[in-house]
Amino acid sequence: MQWPYRWRMPARFLVARNPDAASTLPYLLRVPVAGPPLLLKAKDAWPRTAKVYCHRLDEWPDDAEIIEEVGVRSCERRGRAVDLVLDRGQQHRSQFVFVTVRGREAIFWQTARTAAASRPGVRIPSRRASGVRDLEIVVDTRERYGYRFAGQQATVRKAPLRAGDYAVELGGDVVGAVERKSVSDLVRRLVDGQLAFAMADLATIPHAAVVVDGRYQDALGAEHVRPGFIGDLLARIAVRYPSVPVIFPGSRKLAEEWTYRFLAAAYAEAVGEQRFGDDPHR
Repeated sequence: MQWPYRWRMPARFLVARNPDAASTLPYLLRVPVAGPPLLLKAKDAWPRTAKVYCHRLDEWPDDAEIIEEVGVRSCERRGRAVDLVLDRGQQHRSQFVFVTVRGREAIFWQTARTAAASRPGVRIPSRRASGVRDLEIVVDTRERYGYRFAGQQATVRKAPLRAGDYAVELGGDVVGAVERKSVSDLVRRLVDGQLAFAMADLATIPHAAVVVDGRYQDALGAEHVRPGFIGDLLARIAVRYPSVPVIFPGSRKLAEEWTYRFLAAAYAEAVGEQRFGDDPHR
């Protein structure tokens, strides 16, 4: 059936019973991601108390008995995950996570509660970023007195960068970048408008941010600038470039640590997106 231009059939999330009695996964899921829907076999109909193991389904069977059909507010691919928000009051937020276990794909369906329950007492790693070994960070040749990342398991390579002062690459493409600013330089570039141009360049990179070697209140209290003006400028660029956050870790040491973690996460996310994008069932 062809729907008029101004009206489209709303996306629906389906749960059905698996007609294959021999399967150890008794439920079927139809997840309405952009493009072909994600079809899965699942251990349970919802991750209520624990993560639910899922496996890809090649084709939706005609004799599947639908046991639940729910409208969808949002269903988005984000790297190695699919975030699903259903149009109902309870049990509406969940996520499908794609991982590799012993060389094979494994899919886990989880909610915030079940994800937290599976990692009791989890701690943030104090040195190497999770999932990344010997990260190579590209430092722009124009960066003076920059971060050395001496306390992390990272190597540094100098090269000219189109945007940002620090970056990570995958297959020759920049997949993450960070622009570093001191508080005084941030204020100066906000006032003369140059930061907006830098933000426009950073926004073309999959994962990018601006990190400040200082505190937000120090920027607001800058001399020779009327009160509130810097706050207004920061708010404007936040609205104009929502994909490029401006971060105030509080000190140069913390800013360097945050930059390393951000670049490592950007690299790991890009690797996951590349693997997920290569899947023929996408």
